[in-house]
Amino acid sequence: MANGVQHHILSVLVENKFGVLSRVAGLFSRRGYNIFSLAVSPTEDERLSRMTIVVDAESTPLEQVTKQLNKVIPVIKITELSPDDAVERELMLATVKAGAEFRSQVTELAAIFEAKIVDVGYDAMTLLVAGTPDKLDAISDLLAPFGIIESQRTGRIALPKLARQPTKLRAVKDRGA
Repeated sequence: MANGVQHHILSVLVENKFGVLSRVAGLFSRRGYNIFSLAVSPTEDERLSRMTIVVDAESTPLEQVTKQLNKVIPVIKITELSPDDAVERELMLATVKAGAEFRSQVTELAAIFEAKIVDVGYDAMTLLVAGTPDKLDAISDLLAPFGIIESQRTGRIALPKLARQPTKLRAVKDRGA
């Protein structure tokens, strides 16, 4: 939930073919649905790509979206991921003003949030932060007073959480000797 808005997270497995991204984005656009974030990359199977699409739950009837997506030929599988049942991460690069008087404070914030300093200039630093959307929002809020020169976020990626229950093993009878 960002800025008090509830989001749907769709994990869409598609054929890794030319034009699939534009067809899926076009489907949302033609119907007036706003995509909050979209991340696409190949999967462990080079023939397939996974799209993580985050849409506003208030303005987008999810059932209608999934029916429309299923009509797009290269769609293999659509899964809605509940935030409680998914592992979500996002990546952010942020360039922050960090002159000599504030550099140590920015460095301390980076350490607290497990961010990496990936570039250093005379009066600025670029940080790489990975984590939940809430974590990225939090570090952005804390860096804002120093002055964020520019930033870029990837959008969410997500996978279902793994089962926490051990599988039950059947007892094997001792056949004796």
